[in-house]
Amino acid sequence: MTLRRSVVALTAVLGLALVSACNNGNDKGGEGGDSGSGLQKVSYLTSFGQFGREAYAYVALEKGYFKDAGFDVKITPGSGTVDVMKQVAGGQADYGIGDFTAFTITLGKQKLPVTTVGMIHQSSLAAIVSLQGLGIEKAKDLEGKNIGDQPGSTNQVTFPVYAERAHIDDKKVNFVPSPPPALPQLLSSGKVQGIGQFVVGVPLVEKADNQHRKAVVLPYRDLLPELYGNAILTRTDLAKDHPDQVKKFTGALLKGLQDAIDDPAAAAETLKKYVPTTDVEVAKQELVLMAPYSKTAAGEPLGAVDPERVQKIIDILKVGMKPADIVSVDLAPKG
Repeated sequence: MTLRRSVVALTAVLGLALVSACNNGNDKGGEGGDSGSGLQKVSYLTSFGQFGREAYAYVALEKGYFKDAGFDVKITPGSGTVDVMKQVAGGQADYGIGDFTAFTITLGKQKLPVTTVGMIHQSSLAAIVSLQGLGIEKAKDLEGKNIGDQPGSTNQVTFPVYAERAHIDDKKVNFVPSPPPALPQLLSSGKVQGIGQFVVGVPLVEKADNQHRKAVVLPYRDLLPELYGNAILTRTDLAKDHPDQVKKFTGALLKGLQDAIDDPAAAAETLKKYVPTTDVEVAKQELVLMAPYSKTAAGEPLGAVDPERVQKIIDILKVGMKPADIVSVDLAPKG
């Protein structure tokens, strides 16, 4: 009986060791994990879900840009900036995408070992989106209205800053906690008069409305042109200890972004290959809408970061930090 128990215990220990080894190989890929093909395993989180706006990562994967840079990349759908930050900080992912404003505000409240190494969007995509006939045409109309959004979302976190610029009382706007997939339907039904949404989400919102109404969009960019949109995030130790890897990964990802901007129809088809539920036309429209938000100033490469602009954003958001606390400028793309 004693021998049998020992054998069972030994088997359990060996089983746990094997599981642990497999998990460590996936989670620590950014620190030197090998896929068996000489490529370094890397885990990547999209900003949110697998919408058309995220297609560039799949383009980089499909076209072999990651492989050419030496990486075996696993793409996983993210669930918003704050969660992406926490997963990257905790080592569950090596890289991720998050809204720079929400990222900065969050770091101002909670110190996490995460940094920015490049920008996907040079302007904020955040917006409040409504439909014609629901009583919202301008920022002032938001007062007294119900706005559906996920708590902690970029749109909600940034809203007080937008409201201040719009000279409205953010306390008079009622945010209704709502799961993101349900937002277009909630708006269409009239249960809320507006929703927090990225401007690229307009095609999806309009398609979900059975009355075929046009969307009314209040982009934060109109009043807050200083703000960046989505940024490339990684752990601070990875940026410090493996700068060459970070630059190679960022370069490969941005190649995918450039291709998605140049040929949104092809990028949408690529996304569908990896995400069969993709509506190709909606994904293509999202990428078309996204293109001007990723455009850099003359002479600057895609993904560039301006530390002086970062300081302006810090001042606007009133967080007590320096640019170096949130951006690894030396690792960002340069002309």
